[in-house]
Amino acid sequence: MGLQAALHLLYPPQCLTCDARVTTDFGLCGVCWRETPFVAGLVCDHCGVPLPGEETGKPEYCDDCLSVARPWTQGRAALLYKDNARRIVLALKHGDRLDLARPASQWLHRAATPMIQPDMIVAPIPLHWFRLIKRRYNQAALLSAAVSKLAGLDHCPDLMIRRRHTGSQEGRNRDARFANMQDALTLHPRRANRVTGRHVLLIDDVMTSGATFAAAAEACLAGGAKAISVLALARVAKDT
Repeated sequence: MGLQAALHLLYPPQCLTCDARVTTDFGLCGVCWRETPFVAGLVCDHCGVPLPGEETGKPEYCDDCLSVARPWTQGRAALLYKDNARRIVLALKHGDRLDLARPASQWLHRAATPMIQPDMIVAPIPLHWFRLIKRRYNQAALLSAAVSKLAGLDHCPDLMIRRRHTGSQEGRNRDARFANMQDALTLHPRRANRVTGRHVLLIDDVMTSGATFAAAAEACLAGGAKAISVLALARVAKDT
């Protein structure tokens, strides 16, 4: 504790996304906190997007999840993908801000609480090997490792592989996103037996249409998983 206090005197904690001083490590200042859209209250039970109204104790679903079949049981997100949340995701994904994985995993763990079950195995959405070499790390794997530790769950970072380079989903409409991910993900042949009869929690940084999660969920179900839940750091939501 003495060493920590001394370090704080020499290097006062700074906000995760600006230079403002904060009272604890890995914290946000008041301004950045207000600009970070955390998901709270009533949400769609399939994708985690916020819904109008009060919680009733019964599952509620957004228009997208009512019109598109989801091969998973439940889904949650910690943030909405806009404002400071978008900056956090992009810094983690493209800016080598690996330190952001620690607070982000805590937000994810809190969002995942209604879904967590003792028998779950946690796995990240994989990157294609070419993109992994270029980026040097998979941000989803950093998040899934930390969430599994916080939740006390089994973790398999290489449960899945991406069979082909799918390119960016950005700029594609919903149908094109699903077509792009068709048969793109599969279970790792040496890890496939780990999903048999188990509930799998899939983790990624961003959910937009749900196409990537759908491809991963279908691969796990085909491999014998009994159920799938999905968890995203940020959820893209339509403006209302």
